[in-house]
Amino acid sequence: MNDILVAALYQFTTLDDFEAMRDPLKVFCEARDVRGSLLLAAEGINGTLCGPEAGVRAVLAHLRSDPRLKDLSHKEAWTDRHVFKRMKVRLKQEIVRLAVDGVDPTEIVGHYVKPEDWNDLISDPDVVVIDTRNDYEFAFGTFDRALNPQTQAFREFPDWVEGAAPLKAKPKVAMFCTGGIRCEKATAWMLQNGFEDVYHLEGGILNYLEKVPQDQSLWKGECFVFDDRVSVDHQLQPCWGAWVPEEARHILNEDTDYEKGLSVDASAQAETKS
Repeated sequence: MNDILVAALYQFTTLDDFEAMRDPLKVFCEARDVRGSLLLAAEGINGTLCGPEAGVRAVLAHLRSDPRLKDLSHKEAWTDRHVFKRMKVRLKQEIVRLAVDGVDPTEIVGHYVKPEDWNDLISDPDVVVIDTRNDYEFAFGTFDRALNPQTQAFREFPDWVEGAAPLKAKPKVAMFCTGGIRCEKATAWMLQNGFEDVYHLEGGILNYLEKVPQDQSLWKGECFVFDDRVSVDHQLQPCWGAWVPEEARHILNEDTDYEKGLSVDASAQAETKS
């Protein structure tokens, strides 16, 4: 019985007191048997939760009761078991690490594209489609025509853009990621660096898989997720590592801590293990 709710969430917003938020939030989650990984920073919140539906919804409501988080975005999926072993709330410099100063998606951001309109955009031959995730995620699945930056960490993305031949003329660009956070920050950086026609998939791949029927889908393969499900299929059902591409086997073989959440920075792996 799929009675465990998984909620991937994020919001860019100013949280000056993010350090003080950590312990009360962890206690609130644990009291409701909610597990997962949340990242807090001055720029907002990011992470994934799982647990009984009532508990997860209580945490989401608790977060949104803060006026700064009233627009918190989340995507849902269901499983028959917890996908995290415990609850962790971490303090970070960034909720998704680009390692570039002055990038603020609350100030400038690309055009949001709803899942229902995404196919038309990425089917346009004049549009350059970019997968902003890492190479091991790309190996599980991606969209037709998507470029693979072959990064191991999101902070490598700016260097890749600066050296990518298809982007030299600053064409119309469509970007996507798992839940929307990486491509949202990436569009802010690109707009600050001379690109004008920048678009990104609203809610990311998870939102697309939920909204677009499989027979109309341009998605190929599975979607890697940072928890014990390993990846999800087009129906957002967990795959539990039944198939892992060769390019991603090192992620599993290195005793990966899935509870690092969506910081998506392999270099932080040692820091997040405990």
